[in-house]
Amino acid sequence: MKFLLLLVFLFAFGVTGRTQSLLNDVKELSSDRYQGRKTGTEGNRMAGDYIVKRYKEIGIKSYNTSYRYSFSFKSGRKIVKGTNLIGYVPGKKKEIIVISAHYDHLGIINNQIYNGADDNASGVGGLLEIAEYFSGHQPEHTLVFAAFDAEEMGLQGAKAFVANPPVPMSMIKLNINLDMISHNDKAELYVAGTYYYPFLKDYLITTNKSIKLLKGHDTPGLSQNDDWTNQGDHGAFHARKIPFLYFGVEDHKDYHQPTDDFENINKEFYKNAVNAILEVINNYDQDNTIQKAFKKKLIMK
Repeated sequence: MKFLLLLVFLFAFGVTGRTQSLLNDVKELSSDRYQGRKTGTEGNRMAGDYIVKRYKEIGIKSYNTSYRYSFSFKSGRKIVKGTNLIGYVPGKKKEIIVISAHYDHLGIINNQIYNGADDNASGVGGLLEIAEYFSGHQPEHTLVFAAFDAEEMGLQGAKAFVANPPVPMSMIKLNINLDMISHNDKAELYVAGTYYYPFLKDYLITTNKSIKLLKGHDTPGLSQNDDWTNQGDHGAFHARKIPFLYFGVEDHKDYHQPTDDFENINKEFYKNAVNAILEVINNYDQDNTIQKAFKKKLIMK
Protein backbone atom coordinates (compact mmCIF):
# COMPACT_ATOMS: atom_id res chain seq x y z
CA MET A 1 0.00 0.00 0.00
CA LYS A 2 2.82 2.41 0.83
CA PHE A 3 4.37 1.70 -2.57
CA LEU A 4 1.07 2.44 -4.32
CA LEU A 5 0.67 5.73 -2.47
CA LEU A 6 4.23 6.68 -3.40
CA LEU A 7 3.52 5.79 -7.03
CA VAL A 8 0.40 7.95 -7.02
CA PHE A 9 2.39 10.84 -5.53
CA LEU A 10 5.18 10.54 -8.05
CA PHE A 11 2.83 10.67 -11.02
CA ALA A 12 0.67 13.39 -9.52
CA PHE A 13 3.81 15.46 -9.05
CA GLY A 14 5.55 14.21 -12.20
CA VAL A 15 4.08 16.70 -14.67
CA THR A 16 2.35 18.98 -12.16
CA GLY A 17 5.72 20.03 -10.83
CA ARG A 18 6.77 21.06 -14.36
CA THR A 19 3.49 22.57 -15.51
CA GLN A 20 5.12 25.82 -16.54
CA SER A 21 7.57 24.21 -18.95
CA LEU A 22 4.72 22.13 -20.41
CA LEU A 23 2.68 25.23 -21.09
CA ASN A 24 5.70 27.21 -22.27
CA ASP A 25 6.41 24.65 -25.01
CA VAL A 26 2.85 24.85 -26.32
CA LYS A 27 2.75 28.64 -26.09
CA GLU A 28 6.03 28.93 -27.97
CA LEU A 29 5.26 26.46 -30.76
CA SER A 30 1.80 27.93 -31.35
CA SER A 31 2.97 31.54 -31.46
CA ASP A 32 2.70 33.63 -34.63
CA ARG A 33 6.46 33.59 -35.17
CA TYR A 34 6.22 29.99 -36.44
CA GLN A 35 3.57 30.97 -39.01
CA GLY A 36 1.50 27.82 -38.55
CA ARG A 37 4.42 25.36 -38.96
CA LYS A 38 3.38 24.16 -42.43
CA THR A 39 5.73 21.53 -43.84
CA GLY A 40 8.37 23.02 -46.11
CA THR A 41 8.12 26.56 -44.71
CA GLU A 42 10.56 28.65 -42.68
CA GLY A 43 8.17 28.54 -39.72
CA ASN A 44 8.21 24.76 -39.79
CA ARG A 45 12.02 24.75 -39.87
CA MET A 46 12.11 27.13 -36.90
CA ALA A 47 9.74 24.84 -34.99
CA GLY A 48 12.09 21.94 -35.71
CA ASP A 49 15.02 23.97 -34.37
CA TYR A 50 13.10 24.66 -31.17
CA ILE A 51 12.23 20.98 -30.66
CA VAL A 52 15.84 19.93 -31.24
CA LYS A 53 16.96 22.51 -28.69
CA ARG A 54 14.52 21.03 -26.17
CA TYR A 55 15.72 17.48 -26.96
CA LYS A 56 19.24 18.58 -26.08
CA GLU A 57 18.14 20.33 -22.89
CA ILE A 58 16.22 17.26 -21.76
CA GLY A 59 19.07 14.91 -22.59
CA ILE A 60 17.41 12.84 -25.31
CA LYS A 61 20.06 10.94 -27.26
CA SER A 62 20.34 10.87 -31.06
CA TYR A 63 20.96 7.67 -33.00
CA ASN A 64 23.46 9.30 -35.33
CA THR A 65 25.05 12.74 -35.34
CA SER A 66 21.68 14.45 -35.77
CA TYR A 67 18.10 14.21 -34.60
CA ARG A 68 16.92 15.20 -38.07
CA TYR A 69 15.71 12.66 -40.62
CA SER A 70 14.82 14.24 -43.95
CA PHE A 71 12.33 12.74 -46.38
CA SER A 72 10.44 13.87 -49.46
CA PHE A 73 7.06 13.09 -50.97
CA LYS A 74 4.88 14.19 -53.83
CA SER A 75 2.00 16.58 -53.18
CA GLY A 76 0.13 17.27 -56.38
CA ARG A 77 2.82 18.17 -58.89
CA LYS A 78 5.29 19.31 -56.26
CA ILE A 79 7.99 17.45 -54.37
CA VAL A 80 7.82 18.50 -50.73
CA LYS A 81 10.62 17.98 -48.23
CA GLY A 82 9.93 17.21 -44.59
CA THR A 83 12.01 16.50 -41.50
CA ASN A 84 11.30 14.07 -38.69
CA LEU A 85 12.97 14.69 -35.32
CA ILE A 86 13.97 11.42 -33.67
CA GLY A 87 15.74 10.75 -30.38
CA TYR A 88 15.61 8.20 -27.59
CA VAL A 89 15.96 7.47 -23.90
CA PRO A 90 17.75 4.12 -23.41
CA GLY A 91 15.94 1.51 -21.38
CA LYS A 92 17.13 -1.53 -19.51
CA LYS A 93 16.23 -3.67 -22.52
CA LYS A 94 16.23 -3.23 -26.27
CA GLU A 95 12.50 -3.57 -26.94
CA ILE A 96 11.10 -0.21 -28.00
CA ILE A 97 8.07 1.98 -27.40
CA VAL A 98 7.73 4.80 -29.95
CA ILE A 99 6.10 7.90 -28.49
CA SER A 100 5.02 10.23 -31.29
CA ALA A 101 3.41 13.59 -31.99
CA HIS A 102 3.36 15.62 -35.19
CA TYR A 103 4.69 19.17 -35.08
CA ASP A 104 3.47 20.49 -38.44
CA HIS A 105 0.20 22.34 -38.96
CA LEU A 106 -1.65 24.22 -41.72
CA GLY A 107 0.42 27.39 -42.05
CA ILE A 108 -1.13 30.60 -43.40
CA ILE A 109 -4.45 30.50 -45.25
CA ASN A 110 -6.05 33.67 -46.67
CA ASN A 111 -3.56 35.78 -44.68
CA GLN A 112 -4.61 34.15 -41.40
CA ILE A 113 -2.15 32.16 -39.29
CA TYR A 114 -3.37 28.74 -38.22
CA ASN A 115 -1.26 28.28 -35.08
CA GLY A 116 -2.44 24.79 -34.14
CA ALA A 117 -2.10 25.02 -30.36
CA ASP A 118 -4.17 21.90 -29.75
CA ASP A 119 -3.34 20.44 -33.18
CA ASN A 120 -0.64 19.63 -32.42
CA ALA A 121 1.61 21.81 -30.32
CA SER A 122 -0.14 20.12 -27.39
CA GLY A 123 1.04 16.67 -28.46
CA VAL A 124 4.61 17.87 -28.87
CA GLY A 125 4.51 19.55 -25.47
CA GLY A 126 3.30 16.30 -23.93
CA LEU A 127 5.99 14.33 -25.74
CA LEU A 128 8.68 16.64 -24.37
CA GLU A 129 7.34 16.42 -20.81
CA ILE A 130 7.17 12.64 -20.94
CA ALA A 131 10.70 12.53 -22.33
CA GLU A 132 11.90 14.74 -19.49
CA TYR A 133 10.29 12.48 -16.91
CA PHE A 134 11.87 9.32 -18.29
CA SER A 135 15.26 10.97 -18.76
CA GLY A 136 15.34 11.06 -14.95
CA HIS A 137 13.61 7.70 -14.38
CA GLN A 138 15.16 5.02 -16.57
CA PRO A 139 12.44 2.96 -18.28
CA GLU A 140 12.47 -0.77 -18.86
CA HIS A 141 11.88 -0.35 -22.61
CA THR A 142 13.93 1.94 -24.78
CA LEU A 143 11.71 4.93 -25.56
CA VAL A 144 11.98 6.49 -29.00
CA PHE A 145 10.59 10.02 -29.20
CA ALA A 146 9.41 10.97 -32.67
CA ALA A 147 8.23 14.46 -33.60
CA PHE A 148 6.80 13.76 -37.04
CA ASP A 149 6.48 16.24 -39.88
CA ALA A 150 3.81 16.37 -42.62
CA GLU A 151 1.01 14.62 -40.74
CA GLU A 152 -1.42 17.17 -42.15
CA MET A 153 -0.35 16.15 -45.67
CA GLY A 154 -1.18 12.47 -45.31
CA LEU A 155 0.85 11.07 -42.39
CA GLN A 156 3.96 11.45 -44.53
CA GLY A 157 6.46 11.70 -41.66
CA ALA A 158 5.19 8.57 -39.93
CA LYS A 159 5.13 6.69 -43.23
CA ALA A 160 8.74 7.73 -43.88
CA PHE A 161 9.71 6.52 -40.40
CA VAL A 162 8.26 3.04 -40.76
CA ALA A 163 9.70 2.76 -44.30
CA ASN A 164 13.21 3.62 -43.12
CA PRO A 165 13.40 3.43 -39.32
CA PRO A 166 16.56 4.14 -37.30
CA VAL A 167 15.87 0.93 -35.33
CA PRO A 168 14.73 -2.56 -36.40
CA MET A 169 10.95 -2.59 -36.83
CA SER A 170 10.85 -5.97 -35.10
CA MET A 171 12.00 -4.27 -31.88
CA ILE A 172 9.08 -1.81 -31.81
CA LYS A 173 6.40 -3.25 -29.53
CA LEU A 174 4.04 -0.28 -29.21
CA ASN A 175 3.29 3.19 -30.60
CA ILE A 176 1.84 5.83 -28.29
CA ASN A 177 0.56 8.72 -30.40
CA LEU A 178 -0.40 12.12 -28.99
CA ASP A 179 -2.51 14.35 -31.23
CA MET A 180 -4.84 17.03 -29.84
CA ILE A 181 -4.74 16.48 -26.08
CA SER A 182 -5.40 19.93 -24.62
CA HIS A 183 -8.88 21.14 -25.58
CA ASN A 184 -11.92 19.54 -23.98
CA ASP A 185 -14.54 21.06 -21.69
CA LYS A 186 -15.78 17.75 -20.27
CA ALA A 187 -12.43 16.41 -19.00
CA GLU A 188 -12.69 13.60 -21.58
CA LEU A 189 -9.60 12.13 -23.19
CA TYR A 190 -10.18 9.36 -25.72
CA VAL A 191 -7.81 6.51 -26.35
CA ALA A 192 -8.15 4.46 -29.53
CA GLY A 193 -6.48 1.18 -30.36
CA THR A 194 -7.90 -1.36 -27.93
CA TYR A 195 -10.44 -2.76 -30.40
CA TYR A 196 -7.60 -4.10 -32.55
CA TYR A 197 -5.22 -4.76 -29.65
CA PRO A 198 -7.46 -5.70 -26.69
CA PHE A 199 -4.54 -6.73 -24.46
CA LEU A 200 -3.74 -3.03 -24.11
CA LYS A 201 -6.91 -2.47 -22.07
CA ASP A 202 -5.08 -3.82 -19.01
CA TYR A 203 -2.75 -0.82 -19.02
CA LEU A 204 -5.39 1.92 -19.30
CA ILE A 205 -5.37 2.73 -15.61
CA THR A 206 -4.92 6.16 -14.10
CA THR A 207 -4.95 7.43 -10.52
CA ASN A 208 -5.98 10.87 -11.79
CA LYS A 209 -9.63 11.37 -10.83
CA SER A 210 -9.82 14.71 -12.64
CA ILE A 211 -9.90 13.17 -16.10
CA LYS A 212 -12.02 10.59 -17.88
CA LEU A 213 -10.11 8.15 -20.07
CA LEU A 214 -12.59 6.78 -22.60
CA LYS A 215 -12.06 3.93 -25.05
CA GLY A 216 -13.48 4.29 -28.53
CA HIS A 217 -13.27 5.77 -32.03
CA ASP A 218 -11.66 2.59 -33.37
CA THR A 219 -14.57 0.24 -34.11
CA PRO A 220 -15.24 -0.87 -37.69
CA GLY A 221 -18.51 0.47 -39.09
CA LEU A 222 -18.11 3.96 -37.66
CA SER A 223 -18.35 6.93 -40.00
CA GLN A 224 -15.12 8.19 -41.53
CA ASN A 225 -14.95 11.10 -39.08
CA ASP A 226 -15.62 8.92 -36.03
CA ASP A 227 -13.18 6.11 -36.84
CA TRP A 228 -9.72 7.39 -35.84
CA THR A 229 -7.87 4.15 -36.60
CA ASN A 230 -6.00 5.62 -39.56
CA GLN A 231 -6.52 9.34 -38.95
CA GLY A 232 -3.20 10.01 -37.22
CA ASP A 233 0.42 8.96 -37.34
CA HIS A 234 -0.41 5.78 -35.45
CA GLY A 235 -2.06 4.59 -38.67
CA ALA A 236 1.36 4.03 -40.25
CA PHE A 237 2.30 1.72 -37.36
CA HIS A 238 -1.05 -0.09 -37.45
CA ALA A 239 -0.48 -0.77 -41.15
CA ARG A 240 2.67 -2.66 -40.10
CA LYS A 241 0.68 -4.53 -37.42
CA ILE A 242 2.41 -2.68 -34.58
CA PRO A 243 0.00 -2.12 -31.65
CA PHE A 244 -0.91 1.48 -30.91
CA LEU A 245 -2.69 3.70 -28.43
CA TYR A 246 -3.81 7.04 -29.78
CA PHE A 247 -4.71 9.74 -27.26
CA GLY A 248 -6.82 12.68 -28.43
CA VAL A 249 -9.95 14.74 -27.97
CA GLU A 250 -12.99 14.98 -30.18
CA ASP A 251 -13.23 17.83 -32.68
CA HIS A 252 -14.03 21.23 -31.19
CA LYS A 253 -14.94 24.66 -32.56
CA ASP A 254 -11.28 25.65 -32.99
CA TYR A 255 -10.21 22.48 -34.84
CA HIS A 256 -8.42 23.47 -38.08
CA GLN A 257 -9.42 27.09 -37.49
CA PRO A 258 -7.26 30.21 -36.98
CA THR A 259 -8.70 30.32 -33.44
CA ASP A 260 -6.73 27.22 -32.35
CA ASP A 261 -4.52 29.42 -30.18
CA PHE A 262 -2.79 28.93 -26.84
CA GLU A 263 -5.38 31.11 -25.12
CA ASN A 264 -8.14 28.67 -26.07
CA ILE A 265 -6.72 25.40 -24.75
CA ASN A 266 -7.95 23.98 -21.43
CA LYS A 267 -4.78 24.24 -19.39
CA GLU A 268 -5.88 22.23 -16.34
CA PHE A 269 -7.30 19.49 -18.57
CA TYR A 270 -4.07 19.47 -20.56
CA LYS A 271 -1.95 18.97 -17.45
CA ASN A 272 -4.20 16.12 -16.32
CA ALA A 273 -4.15 14.55 -19.79
CA VAL A 274 -0.35 14.45 -19.90
CA ASN A 275 -0.22 12.97 -16.39
CA ALA A 276 -2.70 10.25 -17.39
CA ILE A 277 -0.77 9.39 -20.56
CA LEU A 278 2.44 9.23 -18.57
CA GLU A 279 0.83 6.75 -16.19
CA VAL A 280 -0.39 4.54 -19.04
CA ILE A 281 3.07 4.49 -20.62
CA ASN A 282 4.60 3.55 -17.30
CA ASN A 283 1.97 0.84 -16.75
CA TYR A 284 2.96 -0.82 -20.02
CA ASP A 285 6.67 -0.21 -19.55
CA GLN A 286 6.75 -1.64 -16.03
CA ASP A 287 3.89 -4.13 -16.47
CA ASN A 288 2.53 -2.62 -13.29
CA THR A 289 1.01 -5.44 -11.24
CA ILE A 290 0.48 -3.12 -8.25
CA GLN A 291 -1.96 -0.96 -10.19
CA LYS A 292 -3.60 -4.03 -11.71
CA ALA A 293 -4.38 -5.24 -8.18
CA PHE A 294 -6.42 -2.04 -7.73
CA LYS A 295 -8.01 -2.29 -11.16
CA LYS A 296 -11.62 -2.11 -9.97
CA LYS A 297 -10.93 1.19 -8.25
CA LEU A 298 -8.70 2.80 -10.85
CA ILE A 299 -9.80 1.42 -14.22
CA MET A 300 -11.28 3.90 -16.66
CA LYS A 301 -14.97 3.85 -17.54
